[in-house]
Amino acid sequence: MDYLDTTIDDVIDTFEFLDDWEDKYRFIIDLGRKLPPLDASEMTEETRVRGCQSQVWLVPELDDAGTLSFRGDSDAHIVKGLVALMLLIHSGKTPKQILDTDAKAILGQLDLSAHLSPMRANGLFSMLERIRTVAAEHAA
Repeated sequence: MDYLDTTIDDVIDTFEFLDDWEDKYRFIIDLGRKLPPLDASEMTEETRVRGCQSQVWLVPELDDAGTLSFRGDSDAHIVKGLVALMLLIHSGKTPKQILDTDAKAILGQLDLSAHLSPMRANGLFSMLERIRTVAAEHAA
């Protein structure tokens, strides 16, 4: 993801460095600000992620080499940051690599579920399920 000069390992390292959850939330929001917005034409019912409190859209793209990437957007700042986290974890991998990725373990390292509202945590896992569903469709 060339538009984000950050890897998921960088996020984990930063989270370990930051003591205060307010600072961690700011960091997540900053990640979201780095995401380029989707075109309005891409924000459709087909790309909308259901189960999220806020509006979230994920647009998958499969290249000729079989690598799956996602672009995403949200109408809420913190959620857009969570979209960025999901993209950092999953984009630029083959569908099989995505399916083999233990995103819940990675998110567990960040201890996000303990610090998100139940609705936000549910939305995060709705994004994860959507990404895994798209990967499974392309892996078949």
